[in-house]
Amino acid sequence: MGVVNRLRNSTSPYLLQHADNPVDWWPWSDEAFAEAARRDVPVMLSVGYAACHWCHVMAHESFEDPETAAVLNAHVVAIKVDREERPDVDAVYMTATQAMTGSGGWPMTVFMTPAGEPFFCGTYFPRDRFRDLVLNVSRAWEGQRGDLTDRAKQIAAALAENAAATTQALRRPGGGDREQRFDEVTEAAVTALENIYDDQTGGFGSAPKFPPSMVLEFLLRHHQRTGTVPAEVPDALRLAEGTCEAMARGGIYDQLGGGFARYSVDARWVVPHFEKMLYDNALLARVYLNLWRLTGSELARRVAQQTCDWMLRELRTGEGGFAASLDADSEGEEGKFYVWRPAELAAVLGPQDGEFAAEVFGVTAAGTFERGASVLQRHTDPQDAARLARVSDALLAARAHRVRPARDDKVVAAWNGLAISALAECGLLLGRPDFIAAARDAAELLAAVHLANGRLIRTSRDGTAGGTGTAGGSGTAGGTGTAGGTGTAGVLEDYACVAEGFLTLSGVTGEARWLTLAGDLLEVALGAFGDGEGGFYDTAADGEPLIFRPADPADNATPSGTFAVAGALLRYSALTGSARHREAAAAALGVLPGIAARYPRAAGAGLAVAEAWLAGPAEIAVVGSPEDERTQALHQTALHAATPGAVLALGDGTQAADAPEGVPLLAGRGLVDGAPAAYVCRQFTCLAPVTTPEQLSQTLARPS
Repeated sequence: MGVVNRLRNSTSPYLLQHADNPVDWWPWSDEAFAEAARRDVPVMLSVGYAACHWCHVMAHESFEDPETAAVLNAHVVAIKVDREERPDVDAVYMTATQAMTGSGGWPMTVFMTPAGEPFFCGTYFPRDRFRDLVLNVSRAWEGQRGDLTDRAKQIAAALAENAAATTQALRRPGGGDREQRFDEVTEAAVTALENIYDDQTGGFGSAPKFPPSMVLEFLLRHHQRTGTVPAEVPDALRLAEGTCEAMARGGIYDQLGGGFARYSVDARWVVPHFEKMLYDNALLARVYLNLWRLTGSELARRVAQQTCDWMLRELRTGEGGFAASLDADSEGEEGKFYVWRPAELAAVLGPQDGEFAAEVFGVTAAGTFERGASVLQRHTDPQDAARLARVSDALLAARAHRVRPARDDKVVAAWNGLAISALAECGLLLGRPDFIAAARDAAELLAAVHLANGRLIRTSRDGTAGGTGTAGGSGTAGGTGTAGGTGTAGVLEDYACVAEGFLTLSGVTGEARWLTLAGDLLEVALGAFGDGEGGFYDTAADGEPLIFRPADPADNATPSGTFAVAGALLRYSALTGSARHREAAAAALGVLPGIAARYPRAAGAGLAVAEAWLAGPAEIAVVGSPEDERTQALHQTALHAATPGAVLALGDGTQAADAPEGVPLLAGRGLVDGAPAAYVCRQFTCLAPVTTPEQLSQTLARPS
């Protein structure tokens, strides 16, 4: 019997990469688990993502090999999952993998019973070892079934118990002086980060080094709130500046085209793992913008702008959203698109400019990567800026003729929410209306395609809501993961990050509809994801049941759903005056002290929200005609001088105090003697309005 191409209708480019494999792949579905039960064989789950280098390696070695595929097809039901499309499935079985092996990564390889209970986990396996593994699993299934299934049940039960116990252990009582508690935890976190800071090359800890985006945001907010500190107290700004400069001048940042790679394999940020993710770049664009706001650093301003330009140029889809990632590989080699040799520089630029470029970008005969190639760096800025610009443009144009890395063009709701926030704020402060327009287009796509029956769909592609195209229910192991609509169900981070993006966009554009949509999303988050004790699960109560319900409050490469929803709830409360949302934000931060004390690098997003709480946050209402240059100046100044976590509202000054629609922060706040004005408030108690940018900056600089 031939292989059935069950992945052909998927909206996941990762699944489509495997659609023509000789492996008889199934998407994650009830039918796949039922087939395993019918055949009385185990399930082999393979989880990865489109930009994953080692996923490609294992695919070429094993999944594209007819002999290995035949072994798989004979002995297991093989399921392929895109971790970006189904983060819940990935989280549950990655927890199992880490518990059983002590480490994790992708591709993730899990053998389990037809009930979804894992009994053997791993990551990448070379072809011969993988083939032997499948055969050994099959023999154990036939000859030691009782022991194997008992072990699987025990593992599943232990994972569920541990997940519940871990969350309970992290949670602190919600009462007491929250301001004092948040102040203490943020101060302690800065000290802890200072202790693991790399004074030589920036960042925290040793290789591999990932961009610590949320930690950097926290450090900048902490510095801005606390101001000048005694010499013996760790300087949050120094940690943030040092890391940002090291990354921006290293190989992890694309010195020609802009944009950050996913991580550096070394401690000096020289050689990246070349895949580029939307979420990294959205988060870092905002970080560098805020660094520029605080310090005036031209490097930070350039990187913020170039990163946004890169997102628009490389990731924007035809429907107005933003693609998930760019691959690390091209022509089967990692990094081939990005690296250079001295002879290649000379061939493009001529001998003199080639020598100049080699010196500026650190390209050597020995190379900094593989086979004599170098990753471009830029440790200093040459005095001849015009020559640098001309050389960079020529190299970028020449590079455009190389074979480009593949693009995973699915749209992930949460990551697009992050991009909307970054582009809206960068557009306002950098005077780039095209950034704001792109943020609005992405928001329109999310509202039109990703919202169905009041619920969020996590992914889409080509304007079609994500999913496998295969029917599925909501059984113990399988299902399509839908909840309240069709397609891949949104998880907590989707609701939180999209709500945050909508709230930011509302403040930048003055369009109240985004506030309304954000409020609707947060109501779903509170009702469907809340655990009844102030915390949150990562999946909805009516979502597909897995062997346990994931609830990880710690940050990973993106803000945790718990911390992200805390930030969105606090921002919404500041714009609407809702005490209920403010209380919910504080309750969600109940896990912050426990995480920050043990692993501050996994608490950056929560610490940043705590800084916003401690700063008020400030509520800034700007009123006046949007065409009036005075309104525009106040609007831009409001964001430029904003204190940590400040919220922004923009209106024309005509919203009545009792208006049922609109932004509550704008209600009853009008012009001053016919002139545009700005109102600075905290918990809806406002200072006297001001009418000039200078007055607004001074007002925002006052202690809260």
